[in-house]
Amino acid sequence: MSRKFWVGGNWKMNGTKKEIEGIVDFLKKGPLDPNVEVVVGVPAVYLDYSKGVLPPNVAPAAQNAYKVPKGAFTGETSPAMLVDLGIDWVILGHSERRNVFGEPDSLIAEKVAHALETGLNVVACIGEKLEEREAGQTEAVVYQQTQAIADKIKDWSKVVLAYEPVWAIGTGKTASPQQAQEVHAQLRKWLKEKVSEKVSNELRIVYGGSVTAANCKELAKEADIDGFLVGGASLKPEFVDIINAKQ
Repeated sequence: MSRKFWVGGNWKMNGTKKEIEGIVDFLKKGPLDPNVEVVVGVPAVYLDYSKGVLPPNVAPAAQNAYKVPKGAFTGETSPAMLVDLGIDWVILGHSERRNVFGEPDSLIAEKVAHALETGLNVVACIGEKLEEREAGQTEAVVYQQTQAIADKIKDWSKVVLAYEPVWAIGTGKTASPQQAQEVHAQLRKWLKEKVSEKVSNELRIVYGGSVTAANCKELAKEADIDGFLVGGASLKPEFVDIINAKQ
């Protein structure tokens, strides 16, 4: 089964118009591998601006969205608003949403389901904390997080699953290619058993956690790693090298 390689950049709470111009400049210079789907997670206030300046082969994504179309939810953004802006992607369940802002599995699953119902493509993030890995709970944690989503959705065709070990995000620590591949392979096996063989074969499972130009090629060689969700490195020209990791 051939799964199209997918690379996402998550700018997080970074960027000004001037800084975004700099990112757009190196993305336009590229060149970017035409066989790779490229998405960048943009702060909400810059989504419309970024959509207007990004090259056509790079799609903007929202970094979050709520579980209903509209209402008295101060500070939130709805999938309907993103669709109205012409945005096709949203990142949900990022470890910072889970662990800094306290979003539980159940809320993330509701957000994923509603975003899909609204027509968005979803990057659904899962991953374990350091203490959970050290306690041998990696699989239990990522299965539980994925099960919450599986309980709410039927169609996985617009989902990219991002495995992001929390202990490797912004720490400089990276899961070895073997460690990452092991979790991805176990997730694919779980999907086959709990969801369907079709979803297991077709769902893109990408890796996030201190991916850099230095380690991306080795990670990209692994059979079950279908791309990356990149944080800090997506703000720098090396993001082009990460996009081209399969070349």
